Amino acid sequence: MPACPGSPSDVWTVPQRPGVCCVATARVRDPEEPGMSPTLPLPHELYLLSHVPAKSRLDDDSALVRGSLLRAAAVADLRIAGLLRDRDGKAERAPGPAPGGLDPFLAEVLDSVRPDRPRRWFGVVDHHWHTAERAVRESLVATGTITAERRRVLLVVPARRIEVPDRGPVQELRDRVRDAVLGGEDPGAVPIGDAVLAVLADEGNVRTVFRRRELRAHKPAVRALNERVDRELPGLRTAMSWSVAARRTAATS
Repeated sequence: MPACPGSPSDVWTVPQRPGVCCVATARVRDPEEPGMSPTLPLPHELYLLSHVPAKSRLDDDSALVRGSLLRAAAVADLRIAGLLRDRDGKAERAPGPAPGGLDPFLAEVLDSVRPDRPRRWFGVVDHHWHTAERAVRESLVATGTITAERRRVLLVVPARRIEVPDRGPVQELRDRVRDAVLGGEDPGAVPIGDAVLAVLADEGNVRTVFRRRELRAHKPAVRALNERVDRELPGLRTAMSWSVAARRTAATS
């Protein structure tokens, strides 16, 4: 798969409509890893997983905390790529410049950590959470992955009609993330990106991925994936949980 002009060879890119710039994820894709090829950034995948085709919108259950989930997904992507790392319980930026062609939202999250000053993981996840959904949506619109049409519900409430022209890859992704919990797979064999998406969907009540009864019936698998993410990306899940809790607390106060 060719890279964008001017981007490093280890940054995977997404084919675009003619004349539209590529979008790159920070992660290097394993050629044998199943799923959408090439890999979209984790926050973009989570956004697509939240889509409800029958209603042409994103799911309502996770709407309140979606910004926190998308920020957490971006942090996970950057950590998997080695651009962010844990240092004494804080986020530390890896030496050197960011890869060329890095997705703008990932670059924004990366820039929230100064090269000379580690930052608490919660601060990175929670920073500018309210702009995350718009940033990811605009990126997906720019690449033609989705369309977003402004509309008004009952002629009053502003909303957007979200469509995914090619639903096949999204369904494949959804099946794969669901299998990580429901399929009886070894948690250690699940690609770390899929494990992160499953954990985020659970924490954020993304009901387009899992129903409550499914998660209750597979508690050991959920626990194993949580432990996997905690082991490989320490501090991420705690920071995400705090950010999600902050959104829910603010909504009820």
